[in-house]
Amino acid sequence: MLVMVCFSVQPKKQKKLLSCARASIKQGLQGSWQREPASLDKNGLGASFVTLTLQGSLRGCIGSLEVRQPLIIDVWQNAFNAAFRDSRFPPLDQEELDDVQIAISILTPALLLTVDNEQDLLNKIRPGVDGLILEEGNHRATFLPSVWNTLPKEQDFLLHLKRKAGFADDYWSSSIKFATYQTISFTE
Repeated sequence: MLVMVCFSVQPKKQKKLLSCARASIKQGLQGSWQREPASLDKNGLGASFVTLTLQGSLRGCIGSLEVRQPLIIDVWQNAFNAAFRDSRFPPLDQEELDDVQIAISILTPALLLTVDNEQDLLNKIRPGVDGLILEEGNHRATFLPSVWNTLPKEQDFLLHLKRKAGFADDYWSSSIKFATYQTISFTE
C-alpha cells in the first residue's frame, strides 16, 4: 500500500524560518549564538535540514531525521551547525555570509521499508520524491529528495548513499534497514 503524506508550509512561515536560519548564522559569526534563544516562538514541532550553497556549490548541510523539538529551534540549530560544524567544510566566514544561499527542507516522518533484496528496494523508492535513510549497526546515512537532481538513477542514488554510510558498493545484508520520507523545501 502506498501512503502519500501531503503537507505544506505557508509562504509567511517559510520566510520566518529562512530569516531564523540567517539570524542564527549571523549570531554565530558574531560569537553571540545561543542554543535556544528566548525570542523564538516555539509552537509546532518538526524536523528539518538546512543546506547552504555558495555559488551553486554545497557549503554545508546538517539536519534532523526525527522530530525532537519545535521546528523553529530545529532550524535555528541546524543552520548554525551547517555553517560552522559540517565536518566536510571549514566554518563559514563573514566574507561568505552575503553570498551564501540558505535552503530549508521540512521532513515528513520516515516510513520503514520492507525489502527482500537490493532490486526490491530500487523498485520501491521513487526518484525525485523520496528521501532515503540507510541504517545498519553504527552506520547511518541519508539523502534528501533534492539529491535526485544530481543522481537521477535509482542505482546511482543507492550506490552513493552506501558510500556515504561507509559501505562498499556491492554491500548488502539481511539486517540493513531503509526508510523513506518526503520534504517540503524552500530557498531564500
